[in-house]
Amino acid sequence: MSDTDYTKGQILFEEENHKVIWLGWEKEEGAGAIQTNQYLVVHGTKGILLDPGGVHLFPRVVAIISRYIDIDNIETILFSHQDPDVSSGIALWLGVTKAEIYISELWMRFVPHFGLVDFSRLKGIADAGGSVHLSSGADIEMLPAHYLHSPGNFSFFDPLSGILFSSDIGGAVFPDNEHYLYVDNFETHLPLIEGFHQRLMTSNKVCANWAGRMKKKPVAMIAPQHGAIYKGESVNAFFSWLSDLKCGSDILEKFI
Repeated sequence: MSDTDYTKGQILFEEENHKVIWLGWEKEEGAGAIQTNQYLVVHGTKGILLDPGGVHLFPRVVAIISRYIDIDNIETILFSHQDPDVSSGIALWLGVTKAEIYISELWMRFVPHFGLVDFSRLKGIADAGGSVHLSSGADIEMLPAHYLHSPGNFSFFDPLSGILFSSDIGGAVFPDNEHYLYVDNFETHLPLIEGFHQRLMTSNKVCANWAGRMKKKPVAMIAPQHGAIYKGESVNAFFSWLSDLKCGSDILEKFI
């Protein structure tokens, strides 16, 4: 990891009453645990938490959020998909916030296995997506990203910052102690994402479809659930690469 202290998180965007915060990394990743990113959007005094992570991350994520917003002011929690590194802390988050939780309708009957008891605040996202509104005025778009890699998967777009929260799409697998926050050179970063995408993404058809739809948005950054954040030239470089990627069923013989 670089000398920069990333344990306290970092503001990715700040303008007037709108902020987007990346919620930091552990000093040491847990043994065998994949590195993950969590994000917070704050508009006025209200917040949306995105992919808050598993149970073991809960105390750290709560502590960092508290530097930027009162936990009681988190109105919404968005889960891009059902994986435990995204959503296994769901019961804890329902316990400490008043937030409504959004997840694909496909996974509504699966999340109880993470210990969920209170279903009254659980909201299903229809396959076509939609948007969620903060009482303070901001909207986050919920964009279909099905089969990348989950069959019920969403990316989230914040129009005010131009940040696309892409779930596993764009994710990287870092070598030990070599983390960095931003992709400064896409070609250098490519070896860290290529195998991940070839294995986890379903096919070139779904990759190209998602990339084509996202390129129509004014995307300033791509913020994935794993690895580094794309900004500047690396945004379009990633979209172009993903559009041409052969993966999953395209190269099935590689995995059997």
